[in-house]
Amino acid sequence: MSVDVEQILKYRTLFPKWSLAKRWGLLCFGGDLSPERLLAAYSLGIFPWYNEGDPIYWWFTNPRAILRPEDFHLPKRSLRTLKHTGFRLTMDQAFAEVVRGCAAPREDTAETWITEDMFEAYTELHRLGYAHSIETWLDDELVGGLYGLGIAQAFFGESMFHLKSEASRLALYGLIQILEARGIKLLDCQQETPHMVRMGSTNVPGKSFQQMLQAAGLGSKPKHPECWQPWGVVYEFSDCSSSWRLKSK
Repeated sequence: MSVDVEQILKYRTLFPKWSLAKRWGLLCFGGDLSPERLLAAYSLGIFPWYNEGDPIYWWFTNPRAILRPEDFHLPKRSLRTLKHTGFRLTMDQAFAEVVRGCAAPREDTAETWITEDMFEAYTELHRLGYAHSIETWLDDELVGGLYGLGIAQAFFGESMFHLKSEASRLALYGLIQILEARGIKLLDCQQETPHMVRMGSTNVPGKSFQQMLQAAGLGSKPKHPECWQPWGVVYEFSDCSSSWRLKSK
């Protein structure tokens, strides 16, 4: 099964222009979480975010938090942790488990925006080759990870979690290496957080973010049809070199 590109293009015309978003980011509501609608939304820089029982709210945050791979900062202690304490990274080996980990209650709140519908929607995108996860393992136990969407030359980060110190930071380190290997210049972080700022994220105006989407083959005038193709590859992490090697699916 593959996505219906014509349906993606149709959904793209139904979303309001990004500049119509409210000051706090809300753009519109309604619709569904089909793969085509989600891909249409992300290609325009729009993402869903809502609570159980609410309609599906669609957002365009302005300013937008982004992380350029070249600006990523990994403390030396984190790299030493990866090399000397038994942590191991994988890609797309435990996607559902990573999303469940991100949805688990946090210390500051028991609520989650990752509803069961959201879980099923992103799991389907993973099956189709668009949603990806980076997992951090310790002694064969999943202790952290992140997930998001890879479309054209952009990656849209959704969430991350950790059960051990440094685990989510190491997952982000693994993702950054993959983005650099693919020549991807844009990692969308959606909203600014202190954790991401410490690792190099910055805020850019909505107009600048739209220009970045265009440069990544998306935005209001996406490249077609290449931008709608899933990545189609996975990477395998080498503990010896602390880097990834390409592995065809």
